[in-house]
Amino acid sequence: MLSAFANAMKTPDLRRKLLFTLGIIAVFRFGSTLPSPNVNMARIDECLTSAASGPQAGIYSIINLFSGGALLQLTIFALGIMPYITSSIILQLLTVVIPKLEALKKEGAAGTAKITEYTRYLTLVLAVLNATAFVTLARSGQLLTGCSGILYSDELFPLITMVMIMTAGTAVIMWMGELITERGVGNGMSIMIFTQIVASFPTGLWSIKVSTPGAQGWFLFFAVIGVGLLTMLGIIWVEQGQRRIQVQYAKRMVGRRLVGGSSTYIPLKVNQSGVIPVIFASSILYLPVLYATFRPEGAVSEWIAANFTGAAMQSSWIYVSLQFFLIIAFCYFYVSITFNPEEVSDNMKKYGGFIPGIRAGKPTERYLAYVLSRLTAPGSLYLAFIALIPTLAFIMVGAAQNFPFGGTSILIIVGVGLDTVKKIESQLQQRNYEGFLK
Repeated sequence: MLSAFANAMKTPDLRRKLLFTLGIIAVFRFGSTLPSPNVNMARIDECLTSAASGPQAGIYSIINLFSGGALLQLTIFALGIMPYITSSIILQLLTVVIPKLEALKKEGAAGTAKITEYTRYLTLVLAVLNATAFVTLARSGQLLTGCSGILYSDELFPLITMVMIMTAGTAVIMWMGELITERGVGNGMSIMIFTQIVASFPTGLWSIKVSTPGAQGWFLFFAVIGVGLLTMLGIIWVEQGQRRIQVQYAKRMVGRRLVGGSSTYIPLKVNQSGVIPVIFASSILYLPVLYATFRPEGAVSEWIAANFTGAAMQSSWIYVSLQFFLIIAFCYFYVSITFNPEEVSDNMKKYGGFIPGIRAGKPTERYLAYVLSRLTAPGSLYLAFIALIPTLAFIMVGAAQNFPFGGTSILIIVGVGLDTVKKIESQLQQRNYEGFLK
């Protein structure tokens, strides 16, 4: 990886792209630390420690993860990339349900551009809703646990100004992400997420050292780093794994020419669903906490608080079991809507393709569904195990609150890192192809 970056810096075109990407990231991080107007930063700093262990922080932990800590500080980029991610997931799910969106997806580049346009509009709508919700919670003192007075004024105009600025910040983030995709290196939105998650790593690691003073703290600090590196190695090994289904295309006459006869393969990854099931499961598990937040009295709310909030959820077998089975269920659900064996089989049959030893049509469809089901089983167990690493860390050393190497964060970091390095290497091969001579 380091050699790929070193060679990229020697190539003028790639060097410009890398420096452009780093410049956008610097602007992005600056905006993530710049507070919105009407925000009392001194008061927020006082409340952040108590908010880290409160139930309200748990509700927004996924969103705060994608904002790199900017959400609890109400900066101009407080919403981060989360509205765009949510709108992208919604459009992807609606593509399966709404025939018009499915038809647009099949139109190629023109249809994809139209779906991207819909995603942008939905992102702005979600940004307005999210900004309004967070400003309202900040005004009522519920954004940070038991913390009031984080806004200088409760009047309508300052609150509307905050909502507009945070929404504009989301639009700017979306624009910068598209700039990276067009003029920089890698996928812009993925790099934005990567940046915000990595930004919170030093704080998380150092807080583990501070929470255990003395030599034991240093031992725990380096032990967590070691476990994290081993976890990353395991994730890279699994993420690179794939089942290649060979596809043979028969020769056919096109005009006066005989074309075809080529051989290729369908790559099916072990983790075909990515990190989406973990996000879905976490979102579903926060719904009971939302109910308990708005209706704190009653036996149901007390049971939810004892099993689904704060440090209690890390030792609750109910929460851990639900999270484990929800991730597995969402893995199968997401794979079923993103990879359609019937559609793949029909396309292969249409262009004269077949799997050696398997008849075209329904037998090919059943074979693809069988292979996909066999791959999804270990992939879902792998995702569930990675998501439960912070829980295991809590059971062993009590460091789950700040344990950075687990769950959604480490999966995104490794996935985006691998994708970016592959794109850099592919561009290097285009410019420095050695051919058959070495």
